[in-house]
Amino acid sequence: MTRRGVARAGLLVLAAPAAAFTVRDMLGREVTLVAPPARIVSLVPSVTEIVYALGAEDHLAGVTDFCDYPPAARGKPRVGGMVNPNLEAIVALKPDLVVATTEGGREETVAQLKRLRIPTYLVAAHRVSDMTALIARVGELTERRAAAAALVARLEQRIAAVTGAVLTRPRPRVLYVLWPEPLIVPGRESLVTELIRLAGGESITAGEGDSYPRYSLEAAIARAPEVILLANHGAGTGPVDQEKWRSLTSLPAIKTGRLHRVNGDLLHRYGPRIVDGLEQLARAIHPEAFK
Repeated sequence: MTRRGVARAGLLVLAAPAAAFTVRDMLGREVTLVAPPARIVSLVPSVTEIVYALGAEDHLAGVTDFCDYPPAARGKPRVGGMVNPNLEAIVALKPDLVVATTEGGREETVAQLKRLRIPTYLVAAHRVSDMTALIARVGELTERRAAAAALVARLEQRIAAVTGAVLTRPRPRVLYVLWPEPLIVPGRESLVTELIRLAGGESITAGEGDSYPRYSLEAAIARAPEVILLANHGAGTGPVDQEKWRSLTSLPAIKTGRLHRVNGDLLHRYGPRIVDGLEQLARAIHPEAFK
């Protein structure tokens, strides 16, 4: 090839467009962008937490009103709620990508974003393994793969420490109260049910078909829980009412003083703090193992 031909080939290489950035979201949908996203709007508090945990917060162009952890997340531009975000606010932020979920959110929101030609990455998590997979996926989106791998390794080490500590101990029957009125509990497909099992307990509502079904107080009493865990939901929701449960003196949990409050923010969001929640559960279910 002549020098002129080589030079022309070099120009063609320089002029060639960058390769597209293509990933699959947690629902298996292919998402193709021009490049890795530099401006992400997170409609999922768990994802917001993960982005900060990876040191990738510069990628966050906006978050929901519920993205309150870490505290620095409150300083990001707000786009409203998870269920009904302000689409005009999202458009104004000119995101490369919106991370959303149809679980707790509306499919209509995803459809509207599609009509606006804003790429959307959907997430969902029902198992601890989904949480660690999500961390790896956010690491890919934000080009923090090494940080994501290191974080997952630390979390898995802590999980193994908990499961090892409770492995040979008896499994008490656990009633987890996600919401008191109406009584809402974790069912078969709930992440909380798996966390209770990992913490060395057996949820009395693990056989329920829905993820978070309504449950009758009579059914809960009939199952004679040995440990009762009452979840709170952040500082703005007030203290957990324990007196109603203390009045049920026939329950084994009340007879032995095994009524505890737990931090719902740690257990209901599928971010890195789930492991903090797991450790809290294990101490409540098996205090003898964590002296």
